[in-house]
Amino acid sequence: MSTIDQQFVEYIVKSLVSHPDNVKIERRIDEKGVLLELTVDAEDLGRVIGKRGATAQSLRTLLRALGTKNEARYNLKIVDTSDGKPIGTPTTKKRDTDDDEESSSPTIEAAREEVEELATTTEEETSDVVSKTRKELEDLDDLDV
Repeated sequence: MSTIDQQFVEYIVKSLVSHPDNVKIERRIDEKGVLLELTVDAEDLGRVIGKRGATAQSLRTLLRALGTKNEARYNLKIVDTSDGKPIGTPTTKKRDTDDDEESSSPTIEAAREEVEELATTTEEETSDVVSKTRKELEDLDDLDV
């Protein structure tokens, strides 16, 4: 039996991917709230994550809105089932996945770090742009037209 949150994420993700039959969502409840683990075909992983993690962040935002309505806290974990190499790259050794199911793959962790770094850079650049714009406006206010 799937719950409304699983159906919600499943509907959105199946609309995005090329292989909707391979979309699986597992639901777990822990002390932090509800954890939804999303597994998709390796070819569709990029579509679900999106450029710079934008699609994944949008999914999490929608889940947060659903959580507000249902008085629950939702977390979305996108499971990387590939071997961490680009699609089409031949593999010489299969990675051992039995060690720790809850740890994220190196590929997803690297993407998360990059997104956080870009977010920090964007905030700094934004504050610089705002400061420069304010200075330019002050200079324009001094002009007699």
